[in-house]
Amino acid sequence: MTYRFGVIGPMPSVQHIMQIADTLHEDVVFVPLVYNHPHEIPELMEQHRHGLKGWFFSGPIPLAIARPHLKEHELAVYCKPAGSALYKGMIEMMLAHGITDEPYSVDMIRSEDLDLTESLGELGVSLDPQRIHIFDGWEDPMEIVNFHLELWKAGKSKAALTCMHFVYSELQKHGMPAYRLTITRQDIRQAAQLLIQQARSSYFKETQIGMQMIEADLLGHNSRGGRYSVQHAELNMQQRILKLCEQVDGMMVHNGVGSYQIVSTRGAIERELGRVGQLIGQMELEMDVQISVGIGYGNTAFTASDHSMRALQHARHNRQRLLVIVQDNGDIREMDRDEGEWGYASRSLDAELLELLNSVNISARTYRKIEALTRHMKWDGFTTVQLAQHLSMTIRNAQRIMSSLCQIGLAEVEGEEQQAVRGRPRKIYRLRVNR
Repeated sequence: MTYRFGVIGPMPSVQHIMQIADTLHEDVVFVPLVYNHPHEIPELMEQHRHGLKGWFFSGPIPLAIARPHLKEHELAVYCKPAGSALYKGMIEMMLAHGITDEPYSVDMIRSEDLDLTESLGELGVSLDPQRIHIFDGWEDPMEIVNFHLELWKAGKSKAALTCMHFVYSELQKHGMPAYRLTITRQDIRQAAQLLIQQARSSYFKETQIGMQMIEADLLGHNSRGGRYSVQHAELNMQQRILKLCEQVDGMMVHNGVGSYQIVSTRGAIERELGRVGQLIGQMELEMDVQISVGIGYGNTAFTASDHSMRALQHARHNRQRLLVIVQDNGDIREMDRDEGEWGYASRSLDAELLELLNSVNISARTYRKIEALTRHMKWDGFTTVQLAQHLSMTIRNAQRIMSSLCQIGLAEVEGEEQQAVRGRPRKIYRLRVNR
């Protein structure tokens, strides 16, 4: 299998990457995609993403700009500027311009400022904060150019050390001595190897066994509809499940009235997950019956089957969920009927957290589920009524859980909500710790 990756960056960086990346593996193809200005990155991605497995960015800046436009399945790495790149740029500046103790200005992206600051500290170099510009990936590059130029024109800087090729080119046009934090061969090789490893890992993940368990209570719902109502409903459901089976290139197994199993691969199921949700929703609406769907992934048929049964049992007890997925590591994803998809871990390796939860008899799964729900719903605060509605539990149970979480310091009461009718105000809770 051949993997194709797009290499995105300014011309010098892309040329440097291509010289090294093309020699790494025979089953990997790198496609050069050059931009003149960083704002061209989203359009480049849209034009060339077809047929590409992922992206190789020349540095943290193009990745920061591209991140909002990345698809969920797309792999992405960037060349992380190491201390060696900083040392190389400073030596070039000192040798070429004769700068030793003279002041100079530096820019760096926020995601990398800690590493570069530590590298400067190791050299025993302390820069005046007024000559350091830390910026976010989406900042207009001309603002960075103006930062360096203003210091230079005011005589407060003799040269600029920049991590952006566009800034370097613009400063040179104005005659200001400028030097780049360029990526090294080692940086390129490490990033490329990481991308290739991710691609191969993704391939094995996509080829994992995937099982879908689909269950509808046809006997209970059609018991009064005549002698043949169950058979008609069964034929209708079977026809629709067969179409779904074709879409995921799977094998259908009939397990009894209203119960079906589809065996396929994780990659095929994930690609058609939206259609699965649409089909189940249509079946429920047209057949007037609730359907439970559990999907399980695993490296073996036994593991995938076990996970799909766990997912189905979870779906049976929570009718608000359209799909429940148990992944190969045991994590759970749920697709709501209204709010979209969200997920949480069903277990925890945090010994301190487990000890706290065990002291009030709350499972790690319950806590992680509440944590994921509040994050998914973007709740700053919530009531036990809201919690009970979304997690299909009684209000009394939700009250007990939140009271216990407050007791051990994982939640707090941040206010009250007055009810429209008579009664005590409802407490508004907020989780305190995201562990």
